[in-house]
Amino acid sequence: MNHEGFRIARYTIARLMKLLGILGVRRSRHFINTIPDDNAAKLLDLVNREFTAQRPNQLWVAYDDALT
Repeated sequence: MNHEGFRIARYTIARLMKLLGILGVRRSRHFINTIPDDNAAKLLDLVNREFTAQRPNQLWVAYDDALT
């Protein structure tokens, strides 16, 4: 309402929305729903976390979900 030029209190809006049964948008919090398994097999780091290459086609990085 303030953006439209009406000067009205936030609590007045809340009271009117409750009276009309209108709910505002709720932004959800970010939840981590995956717990890492410390006993799971880890993939080998064949490039030692070095992802830069001096020339084209020197280093290819891919993910193979068949290994997991």
